[in-house]
Amino acid sequence: MFFVDVIELEGLGNRSYLAGGESAAVAVDPPRDIDQVLAAAARRGVRISHVVETHIHNDYVTGGLELARITGAVYLVPAGARVSFARTPVVDGDTVDIDTDLSLTAVATPGHTPHHTAYVLGEAGRPVAAFTGGSLLIGTVGRPDLVEPRLTEQLARAQHASAHRLADALPDDTAVLPTHGFGSFCSSAQADGDATTIGKEKAANTALTADVDSFVAELLAGLEDVPAYYAHMGPANAAGPAPVDLTPPAVADPEEIAARLAAGEWVVDLRNRIAFAEGHVAGSFNFEADGKLATYLAWMIPWAKPVTLLAESAEQLAAAQRELVRVGIDRPAAAATGGPAAWTRGGESPASFPRATFAELAARDRDGVVVLDVRRDSERAEGWIAGSVHIPIHEMHVRLGEVPDGTVWVHCAGGMRAAIAASLLDAAGRQVVAVDDGFDAASGAGLPVVTG
Repeated sequence: MFFVDVIELEGLGNRSYLAGGESAAVAVDPPRDIDQVLAAAARRGVRISHVVETHIHNDYVTGGLELARITGAVYLVPAGARVSFARTPVVDGDTVDIDTDLSLTAVATPGHTPHHTAYVLGEAGRPVAAFTGGSLLIGTVGRPDLVEPRLTEQLARAQHASAHRLADALPDDTAVLPTHGFGSFCSSAQADGDATTIGKEKAANTALTADVDSFVAELLAGLEDVPAYYAHMGPANAAGPAPVDLTPPAVADPEEIAARLAAGEWVVDLRNRIAFAEGHVAGSFNFEADGKLATYLAWMIPWAKPVTLLAESAEQLAAAQRELVRVGIDRPAAAATGGPAAWTRGGESPASFPRATFAELAARDRDGVVVLDVRRDSERAEGWIAGSVHIPIHEMHVRLGEVPDGTVWVHCAGGMRAAIAASLLDAAGRQVVAVDDGFDAASGAGLPVVTG
């Protein structure tokens, strides 16, 4: 009897897997913080005999190399991937034994990357699950535009062919277990559900229901901006990531926090947006620990710039530190816990700004008001408030000067990204109101929403 344990990386929108039998298991696309993979193996009472990568990842730093080193596992990496460390290269059709009657077979599935490889788990020779990485996802496929712009259309066509190859070769009841698709920007769309099979994908996935030309046209038309930090993930993974260091960072007192702000470093407040709006260190930025912290902070912060983390508790700080190492932000320059009263120098008062709803915006005289929309292009295309200014959140830090004069009422789709933008504007000395509301409420509040 086999098992498959899912290791969820909610902040990054990814999944890793541990699969095996009674005594041995394989780890698929493990995260950089490998302790949770080791813990899963310990709970099962199995040794990790193999570690496999479906591809060289663009959205996070892998823990595969370190996991293989610690466990003595065979490290399988697609032969076409250019890496600078020792590994066992795999090519299409290679099969390894994992446990009694349990095997893993490599299936070349180019598209997300040129070297992408899926792995089919077989029990007594029958396929039972496919670890599809960034190829066949739940209701969608992985992006083909993360390697080289000139290869994008070619890879999109390869993605279509790879999806069909899997669908044609595997039984309908084979579980499809992708790495991406749960919020990761490596996916061309959000996953349609939480679990799937080959049969379900045959009925619903456009890669399997549309002809190649229609599929490619739709896929390319829907591609959005690539997170800036992706440029650093591939090279880090190809070079062989260093082990993580999750020891607590040095504690910063109010004087050091002020000095780091004065030096132009980023001081990031991890508390929820309500607490931040009510009081925070002037000049600090708000990236909620419970939001997509790693994605948006890594996307926006200049790479390698020192960051100081402010958290309400040691637990919140540790969780944030763990999430950030997954995208290569290894060591905070400093950190502090508590609240703004403990982070500001004597005699200084915490800064604050108001929060509001769309109904409150609708009831206000719009004279002197700037409505700023920080959603993605695709979200805005579905409807926007007439007269609003649009700057996607990931561009805000370099386009603050484009925001017109006036009191800025900033919104997104639900409030989290608006809070980030509000903190940036507040730090720049602007008068700001964070609209903490769902965008669906805008038209109901009587605001003029343009659609079509």
